[in-house]
Amino acid sequence: MIENMNTQTRVVIATVLSLLVFIGYDYFFTAKMKVAQEQNRTVQTTATSASAVQQNASKASSAVTAPSQESVKNTTEAPGMNSKVIATVETSNARLEFDELGRISQMYLKDRQYRTEEGKELKLFNSPHIPRPLEIRFSDPALNELAFKTPYTASMQKLKIGQNNPGKLIFTQNLGDLTVQKIITIYPDHHYDIDVKLSRLVPYFISPGYRPDLRIDNYTVHGAMVEEADGTLTIIDDGDAKGTESFRKARIAVSFDRYYATAFYDFENGMDVVVNKDAEENPILFVKGESADRTLHGYIGPKEYKILSAIHPELSKLIEFGWFTFIAAPMFKVLMWLHNFIPNWGWTIVALTLLIRIILYPLTYKGMVSMHKLKELAPKIKELQAKYKGDPQKLNAHMMELYKKHKANPLGGCLPMVLQIPVFFAIYRVLLNAIELKGAPWILWIHDLSVMDPYYVMPILMGASMWLHQRVTPSNFTDPMQEKIFKWLPVVFTFFFVTFPAGLVLYWLTNNIFSVAQQLMINHMLEKNKKAA
Repeated sequence: MIENMNTQTRVVIATVLSLLVFIGYDYFFTAKMKVAQEQNRTVQTTATSASAVQQNASKASSAVTAPSQESVKNTTEAPGMNSKVIATVETSNARLEFDELGRISQMYLKDRQYRTEEGKELKLFNSPHIPRPLEIRFSDPALNELAFKTPYTASMQKLKIGQNNPGKLIFTQNLGDLTVQKIITIYPDHHYDIDVKLSRLVPYFISPGYRPDLRIDNYTVHGAMVEEADGTLTIIDDGDAKGTESFRKARIAVSFDRYYATAFYDFENGMDVVVNKDAEENPILFVKGESADRTLHGYIGPKEYKILSAIHPELSKLIEFGWFTFIAAPMFKVLMWLHNFIPNWGWTIVALTLLIRIILYPLTYKGMVSMHKLKELAPKIKELQAKYKGDPQKLNAHMMELYKKHKANPLGGCLPMVLQIPVFFAIYRVLLNAIELKGAPWILWIHDLSVMDPYYVMPILMGASMWLHQRVTPSNFTDPMQEKIFKWLPVVFTFFFVTFPAGLVLYWLTNNIFSVAQQLMINHMLEKNKKAA
């Protein structure tokens, strides 16, 4: 059957298969693999995670050694050290809890958009993974052991921050001949400044924390990312950490899941960053303390574009789109720009789809005209296939001559579909990663564009629109089997799209509707021109 396929059919099949493989890989393999990883995780102690850190933290500098395994192991024996809250900070949209080690042990998001299905405040950390944000580890094993057994004192137990004014907390730890101070200035938009002051310089590392573990939902990137001094972004997915990575003068070091992140950044002086791994080879970030008085900037909270870009335009890089970032990032900015004029996210997606169709219209028009020409040539192609059935070289030569004579491009009809594939991949990543869609309603029963349609209406409509598009599109199939395969594609796509977020299904449904409208319009124009001729 493959030998009888024309060039156009082969390209169309290859394109459709690439789309199905991409979706299928995410839906079946990646999803089940990552779910299995989460299900197989056992509760990790501080010793387990710290042992991975101590093996490689010295990569940032040959003169620096990490805490020894034995010293960190002993820290888990201090009762209540990892759970007791000694200070709480309230902002207009969040609550931060600090534990006895001067770390951010928990963060609660108050905004309705981030609340749980039960309407409760969302907790950023749900597992015992360490380190927590602002955790300090000393390279000297004895000093590190003492530090993990010695609680900090806080300048105040409760701090409330206004809408526009930051607040300050000071945590102090007395380690005999060494005094450690963490001066934390917290802003209401989830970012903070951290000043670490030591009474004398000793080698240490401070962490932005293990990634939040709320949305590691199988389809999106989660792990760690470092922006190097030259602007290069290095992403280390969960399960891929080598434990030997190090970066000099990095600008950003962030641990993230689908929607949330905890990060350090320093765009002026840079940071020496080491990436270690836990027992599951998930990346853990640490920043080297280069002086007795070190200032860093941090962020903890949702990866929301407006919040991040308002703090610093460079922080929008925390929103990662995976393979197709080079297309997805500008597309995401266009989506945000459209939302400035269209407050409903569903209609914003519709507007983005329309904009993409308008941009691609010239190529789409040429492709559709080519499809009409190929349809008219189908009977002659069948004659050639019957005449030169046993001689594929002569068949191809005569078919190319036929195409040339009638000025038909056998690949022209494929071009619109080929162009749509990278665009779809990009919009797929955009709509999966955009936390702005979380809890965002569209119309009627669609109350959250970030989750699947609970009644499966939109996937079914999407499949129906795909079927309708096939009906109005000229086809030049010369093999009945090929035609049957293509007729089943709407069913296959409907199956894949059933569990996809409603925002993504809305894009593809809208795209199909616009495609049908364009095809009908061009069909009418061509028929009119044909009659006039």
